[in-house]
Amino acid sequence: MNTYIKVMLVLISFWSFGQNDDNPAVWSHAVKKLSPQEYELTFEAKIAPGWHIYSQYTAEGGSMPSEFTFEGAEQQYELVGKTEESKTITEYSDIFEVDETFFKNVAVFTQRIKLLDEDINQFQVNLFYQICKEVCIPKDEQFNISLDGTAFRQEAKEVSVGSLEKTSELLLDLSGKEKLNETLDGEDKQKSSLWMIFGLGFLGGLLALLTPCVFPMIPLTVSFFTKQSGNKGRGIFNALLYGFFIVLIYVLLSLPFHIFDSVDSQILNTIASNIWLNLLFFIIFVFFAFSFFGFYELTLPTAWANRMDAASNKVGGGLGIFFMALTLAIVSFSCTGPILGGLLGSTTLAEGNVALNLSMGMFGFGLALALPFALFALFPAWLSSLPKSGGWMTTVKVVLGFLELALAFKFLSNADLVGHWGLLKREIFIGIWILIFVLMTLYLFGVFRFPHDGQSSKLSPLKKTLGVISAACAVYLILGITNVVDLRILSGFPPPDFYSLQAKETDCPLGLDCFKDFDEGLAHAKEQNKPILLDFTGWTCVNCRRMEENVWSQPEIYQMLKEQYVLISLYVDESEVLPKSEQFDFEFESGLIKPIQTIGQKWGTFQTLNFNSTSLPYYVLLSPDLEVLNPPVNMVDKEVYQAWLQSGLEQHQFFAKR
Repeated sequence: MNTYIKVMLVLISFWSFGQNDDNPAVWSHAVKKLSPQEYELTFEAKIAPGWHIYSQYTAEGGSMPSEFTFEGAEQQYELVGKTEESKTITEYSDIFEVDETFFKNVAVFTQRIKLLDEDINQFQVNLFYQICKEVCIPKDEQFNISLDGTAFRQEAKEVSVGSLEKTSELLLDLSGKEKLNETLDGEDKQKSSLWMIFGLGFLGGLLALLTPCVFPMIPLTVSFFTKQSGNKGRGIFNALLYGFFIVLIYVLLSLPFHIFDSVDSQILNTIASNIWLNLLFFIIFVFFAFSFFGFYELTLPTAWANRMDAASNKVGGGLGIFFMALTLAIVSFSCTGPILGGLLGSTTLAEGNVALNLSMGMFGFGLALALPFALFALFPAWLSSLPKSGGWMTTVKVVLGFLELALAFKFLSNADLVGHWGLLKREIFIGIWILIFVLMTLYLFGVFRFPHDGQSSKLSPLKKTLGVISAACAVYLILGITNVVDLRILSGFPPPDFYSLQAKETDCPLGLDCFKDFDEGLAHAKEQNKPILLDFTGWTCVNCRRMEENVWSQPEIYQMLKEQYVLISLYVDESEVLPKSEQFDFEFESGLIKPIQTIGQKWGTFQTLNFNSTSLPYYVLLSPDLEVLNPPVNMVDKEVYQAWLQSGLEQHQFFAKR
């Protein structure tokens, strides 16, 4: 049977199973005195429904058996006979193709001991076991044994890098002080990513406010509410309600993505890396860009806006205000649509849950769009300080058009990378961006104009400022493509360095040796007796390239990856079709059956099943015997990543000495 399928059910999975499954086995122990020197130790587990624990004597080649370690045995006391077990169940496993022995509901282990040192009355017993439901997780249980019933005296001791804890609360003592688990908190990273997406959405909303479709609406709408509502208090309330409905409408636009994500956690990653969808995004973004350049007007059907406007007049009250907000969203689409498209593109390139990212981005966008209506309703005197509508709004639109065009080529690059077409190599991609910024600079300095530009030849301060910034970007890219400066600030947006016009010896990051098949990499790791760096990555993953180009490139880290680890890079968006003999159907807990037909689908399911994660990048350190050396990590800084790799090496040495 293919090794990777076995590993799916064997590797340690660091995730939460929900409140009812946080502690699927509750352990207790008892001590019975048989004679002055002999005692009977009993260890009992009450197992949650649906879960099972494997016996000490389950067949080899299957799941991991339970294993007791009696500290002080042979020096302080001796074990009398084997550890006995309560009633077990034996069933044939289709996955491992062996008979497996396990406990359900309750597991009882009994061990007799005989004291060799009469002064010893306290010691520890450690149990390493595997508990399974749809997936399996190893657990570590420590029993503090007191033979005379007195309180157990726990000696204070530091957990060193060379020690092993098989739980997600792994504490590694680095330099005697720093603890790695504090910096590897995935929840904090997700929160950080969400706030970044919120910021991008809020910035997009502010830019939308400056466009001709939205900006002139601010004083008109605020004046309507303050003058037509009968009294000032009512007008303020209506304006605030109007702003709330604007936020609600944009957040609701992300709802379908949550439905997709609940069906299959990998579906949004699949969408983000799909060749044809990336090509579609490219075409749409180019279409958006030329609408901003003024070649045509991008609008939703006029009938929609008329119906919403009529509904707002007809129903009145809060529902009427909702339809007014919906009318604004429809009428302003020609300006907000391209910006929302850019926001959607940014969320597919960001770390974390795409649906949640999109909701947070939409919330930021709607909040920025609604804020002026609420603020100017509260402080109407501020309306006089608003700048007048004019040509500056056209400049903002055109600059946004150039940025949309640059982003469009990122999606074309994604399709090219996943399809391995070799059309948009790194130098070509950067060259196109240079051309875009040069054209933007020439436009801003008045060398050419677009159809909707006026006849004024005077350069405004805004155009001069933006022109200088655009020129600086073009110069930076030129220096980068000629290797005068590095382009680390853009890591992840251009194609990776190995995807270049210049001939490369390997298509692995930074010229490292890597395996793209788990079985091959595992065999090499066993042959070399080296630990494995399991790298879940993607051709379209921006954060993966940032880690490789900014963290892996550090000399100390690069040396460890090159000399001390076996690198296995599994691309979850690889489009190459599996041989027919390796294709299969995978059934999720929800009952959804997903056909596994490509290499990317295979490794994506592999990651989801073992680690309940779809994050990219996702790094796991394994021994050649498939023991997880420490908790997996995502995006971390170079200091933490180096310490994480070093701790993995020391854990590997610990396993090797056992």
